[in-house]
Amino acid sequence: MDFYKELGALIFGSRLKRISDRFLSDVNKVYTQLEIPFDASWFPVFYLLDKEERISLIEVSDKLEVSHSAISQLVTNLERKKLVKTEKDPEDGRKRLITLTNEGLEVKNKAKAVWDALQGAMGELLMEGTHSQHLLKGFDELENNLDQKDLKERVLEKIGVSSQ
Repeated sequence: MDFYKELGALIFGSRLKRISDRFLSDVNKVYTQLEIPFDASWFPVFYLLDKEERISLIEVSDKLEVSHSAISQLVTNLERKKLVKTEKDPEDGRKRLITLTNEGLEVKNKAKAVWDALQGAMGELLMEGTHSQHLLKGFDELENNLDQKDLKERVLEKIGVSSQ
């Protein structure tokens, strides 16, 4: 941990990834122990399908702010596992609509108990420290600031190079 503290903001992205990987690993261990065939990386898509029942790949990509290609790859993987199915949108044949299969619904229903417990555990974790309770607001601010001027532009500006 001293290495990360020493480098501070310079290693911020790496530190976020390390924490994220740790969270995902721990949550996947919960699914494994409970014998739920689910992966934490699938959560955003399953959550949207829990709320929407049927949604286009483009809508998923837009809502999650992830590339269409990444969502398409994830959905293809979930189709191979027979957890989702896709069909052409009857109103626009260019769009593919995603729905959960019966097996996908069963897995989602089992996973929802973990989601509820995770919500509670994360809430407790964030409230345990003086500063951690402000992390989510801090992330909102950070994302808004990046929307105004991305990191690439900021770094190039510091170097004295145009970000064209």
